[in-house]
Amino acid sequence: MSTVSLSRRIAALASIPLFVITIGVLVFMLTRHIGALALGLVSIAIAVVGGWWMLTERGILRTISPLPITAGLGFLVVSVAMVFNGAERIFVRSAILIGLFLLAITLARYSLSRPKSVYLDAVPRRPPPAHPVLLCNPWSGGGKVESFGLRDLAAELGVEVVMLDHGLDLEQLTRDAVARGADCLGMAGGDGSQALVASVAVEHDLPFVCIPAGTRNHFALDLGLDRTDPRKTMYAFRDAIERRVDYATVNNRLFVNNVSLGIYATIVQSDDYRDAKAEVSVSMARDLLGRQSEPFDLQYSIPEGREIDGAFLIMVSNNPYVLDANPAIAQRHEVDGGKLGVFALSTRTGGQAGRLMTLSALGLRDLSKYWWEFEAEAFEVRSRSGSAYMGVDGEALDEPTPLVFRIHPKGLRMYVPEGNLEAAEQRRARDLRAYRVVGVAFGREPTQGVPA
Repeated sequence: MSTVSLSRRIAALASIPLFVITIGVLVFMLTRHIGALALGLVSIAIAVVGGWWMLTERGILRTISPLPITAGLGFLVVSVAMVFNGAERIFVRSAILIGLFLLAITLARYSLSRPKSVYLDAVPRRPPPAHPVLLCNPWSGGGKVESFGLRDLAAELGVEVVMLDHGLDLEQLTRDAVARGADCLGMAGGDGSQALVASVAVEHDLPFVCIPAGTRNHFALDLGLDRTDPRKTMYAFRDAIERRVDYATVNNRLFVNNVSLGIYATIVQSDDYRDAKAEVSVSMARDLLGRQSEPFDLQYSIPEGREIDGAFLIMVSNNPYVLDANPAIAQRHEVDGGKLGVFALSTRTGGQAGRLMTLSALGLRDLSKYWWEFEAEAFEVRSRSGSAYMGVDGEALDEPTPLVFRIHPKGLRMYVPEGNLEAAEQRRARDLRAYRVVGVAFGREPTQGVPA
């Protein structure tokens, strides 16, 4: 039975033609003046960016969101003034355009906002674990375990703490904890450590708690966890609210974020990379993207069946990233969609790769014949040499090929703290794409089941 309410379906059905009508009215009003029409279309695009930031982002982007909104709507008024004379005529026509635009955005956003009962009632609360174990990397994130007092808080919550030390193996420490009877595993550290401990949790069907105590904490970000204060996530051991999220594997090795191949994977192999990331990246990029450079020994097939030979970059992710103008700052709006995300720069020379990255910086990468982006349940990368460098959740590896990637829908049990489901739902609603709104119009939730 559909959980989409009648009001949300009506909002979705109304928002789609309203977007079309807004553009149609703009073209009709300004078609006599090409310059005004071009300015008007650009104005709406700028206002859309600002509206997106205001509705979906936090922090600095949300703070500055009124600037592009104001600029976009201001330029829209200027475009109308270029065609019509008289303050009253300009005001009326501008008001019509702005009103249609804002109404369409509001209705679309409302259609994707599910009531709390849809997802909160579907998520079971479990009894707190009897023997939870938290593994900690004391050096991760500049020493967040110590600076946030995670060991003391763990003691208050009745959680056993295992500290990683020089010469100790994290996987063995995790398995030892399971052997001692751990019924819940947690990791306070970076994404690579999170993936390793999560793999043991999956193997034994144990719940996993992600404590964002690393440097970037991409997995925690896309889960909707608070990265600024890892203490808040510690209460997942007490609250025991269960979420099922996806994980992915490459040749049976689990990863929670992504695997990169090509230029980035080659750079991170350098022994000097972790100590001087910027300097090493720039230095090696000159060689790898220079005029005399050659494509990497990587082959794969796109969904249409065409074989692609050679790529400067391939990234395979656990659920697709919503790419920004700069792919390096991409995020996922959900992690239970049941699909791998794949994007690749399939250029033949370093010069072509450089031009594609320029287009990407301008947000125009889709215009390039060297850019591929798609979703899949399974994906394979081959090489003639029989091996390939990989960056797996930031960890540098050299693995035999073929590399077989698979998604494992909702295969990872997680315990999360109170309030995380609402945060996850807000992230999901950010994905304001046309097909999602159309799905709601036909009674389908953007993603069925429990939110990720």
